Amino acid sequence: MKKLLEFCCALLAATALFAIMALTFFDVLGRKFADQSIPGSLELTELLMVAVIFAALPLVSSRGEHVTFDSLDAYLPAWARRVQSVIVNLACAAMLLGVAWLMWRTAGQFADAGETTPQLKLLKAPFIYAIAVLCGVTGFLHLALAGQPPRQLAEGEGAAL
Repeated sequence: MKKLLEFCCALLAATALFAIMALTFFDVLGRKFADQSIPGSLELTELLMVAVIFAALPLVSSRGEHVTFDSLDAYLPAWARRVQSVIVNLACAAMLLGVAWLMWRTAGQFADAGETTPQLKLLKAPFIYAIAVLCGVTGFLHLALAGQPPRQLAEGEGAAL
C-alpha cells in the first residue's frame, strides 16, 4: 500500500511539475515569437502548483524530509526525543485532518455554487477535493508515524536549521 501511495503521489507531482515546465516554455515561446500568450496560462500554473505541493506532501511526511530544527536533539535523552516525535506527529495529524475537513466542506460549497476560475471557467471544486484527500492521507500518515520510533538522521543528512 505504501509503495502504491508513493508511486501515485510521485507520478502526480512529477506530471504536474512537467506540465508547468512545458506550459511556461510554450507560453514564453508564444510571447517571444508570436506576440501571443497562452490564454489562462497563469490559472493553469496556479492549479498545477496546487497539485505539485499537495501531491508531494504525503511523500515528504512519510520520508521524514521536512525541514527540522534539531540543534538540541544531541542533548535530549532518547525517551524525550520519542515523546517529542509522538507530540509533533499527533499535532501534525490533527492539523492536517482539520485542514482536510475544512477543504472538503469548502469544496462542497464551491461545487454547490458552481465556482469556476475567472478566465478558463474550470470548476474549482475538484481541485479543492483533491487538496482535502491529500491532506487527509498525510494526516493519517502522521498518525501512523506517531506509533513508530523517531527517524534518526545520519550526519549531514536532511535540511536541519
